[in-house]
Amino acid sequence: MKTRYQDNQNLNQQGSFRRVCAVACEKLLNQLNQVKANIQAEFQGAFGLHKHLLRQALVEADALAWQTDYPHLFFPELATEKASQAADWRARQQAMLRQRRAVVAFAA
Repeated sequence: MKTRYQDNQNLNQQGSFRRVCAVACEKLLNQLNQVKANIQAEFQGAFGLHKHLLRQALVEADALAWQTDYPHLFFPELATEKASQAADWRARQQAMLRQRRAVVAFAA
């Protein structure tokens, strides 16, 4: 038979475990947000007015990272890769647009 002291002690341990878990989760989220901000700052110049493309790439990387057991390990690499791919895509789109404008200007 448990005594009241043991019941109270178990409740206190559960409460402290919850606090420890909450603090650990908050710390992890803060670190991931800091990484996200660093990557956003690094690639910001490559996107100019189209920052929504960068945000979308980071959201996709975040979703992929959380599908793993270790999102804090996978997110930085996934985010960098997604942002780099988005920047490359944007550069190709701009090159094609410049080429099209040159052809139209030449034809006129």
